[in-house]
Amino acid sequence: MTKNYNGDLYADFEREAVPHMDALFNFALRMTGDSDEANDLVQDTYMRAFRFFDKFEKGTNCKAWLFRIMKNTYINSYRKKTKEPERFDYEDVENYYENVKPSSTEDAHLEREIFDNLLDDQVASAISSLPEDFRTVVILADIEGFTYEEIAEFIDCPVGTVRSRLHRARKMLYAKLYDYAGSKGYVKN
Repeated sequence: MTKNYNGDLYADFEREAVPHMDALFNFALRMTGDSDEANDLVQDTYMRAFRFFDKFEKGTNCKAWLFRIMKNTYINSYRKKTKEPERFDYEDVENYYENVKPSSTEDAHLEREIFDNLLDDQVASAISSLPEDFRTVVILADIEGFTYEEIAEFIDCPVGTVRSRLHRARKMLYAKLYDYAGSKGYVKN
């Protein structure tokens, strides 16, 4: 596919890539734990995907291709953050107390309380507590519905490794959620 100016590239990108935006956002949100960071990650992913869309092989799995771009973008961003010291804008620090007003504090408190209650869910907490390799395969397989082959392509490992990690992750979740499942009537204690 070559870049042209008649809109074919844009139409192909919109048809192939855009339908996967919600799945990418959900995964980004689970990786980052912050909706703003997740939005930034999705935006970076789509910018890179569009920039290199002429390299995408039409007819292959666009969703897996986008997830791989997202994973690499996230890893590169994480590495960059860990290598450089945190920066503060002096002007922001200087004006912090002037910018905080009681009404905005109440709004922020309410928003934080709502999100804390959503994130307090025992299932989400159990998934979040898994080691990253296991958490990734559980999210991709059980939440996003990827096949083993797609996950293997995404995390760049053999299908057998995906199956093994998923099996071990599910066993860990079983142990972490056994009491919770009993309290909901799924298992008799």
